[in-house]
Amino acid sequence: MMTTLTPRHAHPDVAGAASVGTASAVTAAGAIALETAHAAHNYHPLEVVVASGDGAWVTDVDGRRYLDCLAAYSAVNFGHSNPVLLDAARAQLGRITLTSRAFYNDQLGSFVTALAELCGKDMVLPMNTGAEAVESGIKVARAWGYRVKGVAADQANIIVAAGNFHGRTTTIISFSDDESARSGFGPFTPGFRIVPFGDAAALEAAIDENTVAVLLEPIQGEAGIIVPPADYLPSVREITQRHNVLFIADEIQSGLGRTGATFACDLVGVVPDLYLLGKALGGGIVPVSAVVGNADILGVLKPGEHGSTFGGNPLAAAVGLAVVQMLATGEYQERARDLGTRLHTGLTELIGHGVVGLRGAGLWAGIDIDPKLAPGRAVCEALMARGVLAKDTHGSTIRLAPPIVVSAEDVDWAVEQLRIVLEELSAH
Repeated sequence: MMTTLTPRHAHPDVAGAASVGTASAVTAAGAIALETAHAAHNYHPLEVVVASGDGAWVTDVDGRRYLDCLAAYSAVNFGHSNPVLLDAARAQLGRITLTSRAFYNDQLGSFVTALAELCGKDMVLPMNTGAEAVESGIKVARAWGYRVKGVAADQANIIVAAGNFHGRTTTIISFSDDESARSGFGPFTPGFRIVPFGDAAALEAAIDENTVAVLLEPIQGEAGIIVPPADYLPSVREITQRHNVLFIADEIQSGLGRTGATFACDLVGVVPDLYLLGKALGGGIVPVSAVVGNADILGVLKPGEHGSTFGGNPLAAAVGLAVVQMLATGEYQERARDLGTRLHTGLTELIGHGVVGLRGAGLWAGIDIDPKLAPGRAVCEALMARGVLAKDTHGSTIRLAPPIVVSAEDVDWAVEQLRIVLEELSAH
């Protein structure tokens, strides 16, 4: 049964956020100073120091509460401190947490069986982070190309889309067109071809006898929640089948309920050869990722060819199983559909009033702010001052992705805060 966590306190007022409890011994300024001094500067966080979370809400070290409209890039789809997931983690913490795959453990079998069933596939390769899942998918595709399709050694190529975001490892940035991720980190890994996202004809034209896979996000997240034409993924599926090329769907952000379906591919009736999963699969508690497919593809891997010390560990498997069981009811997907309609209806009313573009599916929205008003980060800072945490992406685009447990009233309230911010920016 789905557990819906509702806020325990009133919405923050316009002056910032309502204070609850007592101030933490850790001050915001102190925490920021320590992180700035000793953590590598590979992020540029908003200046809020989160100390706790409950459902769709988080509380900072000063007791101010914020509606979390990022959900850790969809890793917290089921809310902060979800009691079902915490119970699963606590139960396993008291037993055993890590064995490595050198031995069997009593949790992994149940997890991979349930996840395979959720995906309609028969085999799972468990890993930890999303980037590991992508890297694993690339290795599997190349091995399949050489061992099954008959591609000549070291000649395999994989087709990807412009604007993609699949992670930031060295191989992955080799096929990114985001210069902030690439510049200064070469030389790059060969074997990838970039084509425009949403253009099936260009994708087909790039295929040759050495093409082993097409790797796509069904909806591009980091690019600004870019939804392709409705016929795009079905065309990709048909093209890849006709050319004997694998279709790999990176559902690390878009999957597991976020778009109002188990997978974004479901929205257009497409089943890929491999799913890449992560983020929400760990319930916001532990990093869990996976490559899911059938044995005729994943079966190309032999013992010793790929692995991970933590991949498939008992703690991750116990939490991952609880996530899959929650999704198997369909309640979260339905909730994301219903609340997503409410979110997009509210945001549509802001078009022409500071919003110049809107995209998304389910509880996932990319919002293009009029660049004459402010860059995306400034809009997010203004929203933070009103008790809403969101994240900008390129230029003046911001994105909203609250946990699926968010209430309808909170969705309306978040949209209203954005309306007020845009109104204030327009008045300047």
